[in-house]
Amino acid sequence: MIRILLVVLIAVIAYVLLHKTLKKFAITWLKPSQLAILASLIALLGFLASTGHLNWLFATIGIAIAYLLRMAPMLLRIFLQYKYAKHAQQKPHADSYHEDGAHKAKMTTTEAYDILGLKPGANEQDIINAHRRLMQKNHPDRGGSDYLAAKINLAKHTLLKGHS
Repeated sequence: MIRILLVVLIAVIAYVLLHKTLKKFAITWLKPSQLAILASLIALLGFLASTGHLNWLFATIGIAIAYLLRMAPMLLRIFLQYKYAKHAQQKPHADSYHEDGAHKAKMTTTEAYDILGLKPGANEQDIINAHRRLMQKNHPDRGGSDYLAAKINLAKHTLLKGHS
């Protein structure tokens, strides 16, 4: 019971201090309900820190970050498949990208930069590095789709053709 009262007391003090500070610096983008939530979070963190029970929170955050970094390639693949799912439903032709450089499919440079994750004006080495990085993650031999690999190759070809 005492712990609950302590948390409520800390929350009220944090709310009052935050409210005065935000009013002093004329920060008005926080609504009172958001301010109350922020004060409660500060109070909870203060209580956990003062009782020595904050370790589990940092451990959970560390595990979540490690898990997300480990899952990043799969999440990127899912994102790219979702982003270009509309194009994939149109039955891409296997012959849209040929080794001899004859391309039946057309791609704008803006779309090519988006696919490779580059900003317009990237140099030739940046294009090659981005292509290599994406192909390592999305190559059909490594579980990627033929469609995404063809799009990545076409994006590289489109941008390098513009650099020549």
